[in-house]
Order: sequence, then C-alpha cells, then structure tokens
Amino acid sequence: MGTLSVIVITRNEENNLKDCLGSVRWADEIVVVDSGSEDRTVEIAHQYTQKVYMRPWEGYAAAKNFALQQCSCKWVLWLDADERLTENLAIEIQAVIANEDTLPVAFEFPRKAFFLGRWIKHCGWYPGYVVRLFQREVGAFSLSKVHERLDVKGPIGRLQHDLLHYTDPNLWHYFDKFNRYTTLAAEGLTEERARFRLSQLTVRPFWVFVRMYVIKRGFLDGLEGFILSVLSSCYVFTKYAKLWELTMRNKRSNA
Repeated sequence: MGTLSVIVITRNEENNLKDCLGSVRWADEIVVVDSGSEDRTVEIAHQYTQKVYMRPWEGYAAAKNFALQQCSCKWVLWLDADERLTENLAIEIQAVIANEDTLPVAFEFPRKAFFLGRWIKHCGWYPGYVVRLFQREVGAFSLSKVHERLDVKGPIGRLQHDLLHYTDPNLWHYFDKFNRYTTLAAEGLTEERARFRLSQLTVRPFWVFVRMYVIKRGFLDGLEGFILSVLSSCYVFTKYAKLWELTMRNKRSNA
C-alpha cells in the first residue's frame, strides 16, 4: 500500500494552518518548514507533526525542495497553508495511493479560490488544475522566484474533486502579497534577461482584464469578479513597470 507525506511551508500562518493540517491529519507524515514566524504558527504545527523545521528564507522553491528532502513516503502532497482538502478529495487521494498499479506518477486536481468572501467560479480561475500529488522520486520544484512549479518526470493523471484555496480574505492581505510577488516576478524576469517593451505596460494589462472579465466570464462572479480582473491587470502592469525600473537601474550602473 502506498504511503503519503504532506509538505507545507509557512510564515505567520496561524489563521490558516490548523484547518490546512487538519484536512490531512490522516496522512502518514506531515513536514512543515517555517521561515521565521512571529505568531503561533510553529506551535500549531507541532500539534500535528514533530517534523517541523525552522530555516532562514531562501525562496519558495528552495523551501519546498528542502521539505521534499525530509519526506520518507512514496507519495508526496504539497499544500500552501491557505489551502485545504475537501473530504471527497481526501478519499480520492487515499484511493489513488492505495492502488499499486496506478500508472500516472503524479495527479492534478481542480482548485477553487475564495476571494474577498466569494467563491470565484470564472475569471479563468476555476477549475484551475494544479499538480500537487506526486511520487517522491520523480518530482522537484523549479527555481522560479515566484509561482514556482512542480517538475515531474512521467505521466500526470487527473482527480475530480476540489482543492479549496482561501486566497485573500481582504484587500489588505491581497496588497501585502501584491508588492512582494510583483518584485519577485520582475527580478525573475531580469535574471532571465527578459527585455522590457512598452506593450507590456499598454497592451498586456488591458488584455488580462478583457480575458478574465469578458472572455472567461468574470462578470458572472459579481463585483468580486470585476475587482479580481482589475487587480490582476494591475499586477501585470506593476510587474513590468518594475522590470522597466530594474532595467534602467542596471543601465545606469553599467554606464
């Protein structure tokens, strides 16, 4: 029978972690990697596992790859602290890892986001399939500064039930992430030697709004869908504005 390790990285997640870990408390092993929480995150983590590691922040991918190295089970499930399994998804995962003849080495499943108090069912956010369950020997995390992905060697299957994502309970929380993520994204583009183009500020943000609100029917998600579409457009604008700023700074320093 297959066994399951769950990995979660944290920093100041006391409001989310109990529900997250509670939804996977049936797993054989839970690994939590914390990067300097100043609240009760570590205390809460110890209520569910003894495998809690405190490490300086080196980036999302580095933290997750470290967590992966601490796992001992055949299968690994990675979650963000603001995510949790539904009961049906938990049952589906347990059935998959119990089947020794399973062909796929990884599985994706739909993720449903709770944004400003509303489940977002359009905007291109749902079903929003994410690869989260994989065999430990065939997976590793990319080294992207933000929105790192899981690289898997082998076929990927699909499960049916939702992963729940309690992403942004309020706009303060959204903008707290907004500044950090746009900076990391711009730095990542700079390291990849991406070139700044004016269309990245004029065309791309407008297209993001049209795609999310009109083509992906974000208008069906009410005012929250409109706000999400506008903010996503602003995210793209800000990311490329920061790319421009870094590009100009590098030119001046090399002049």
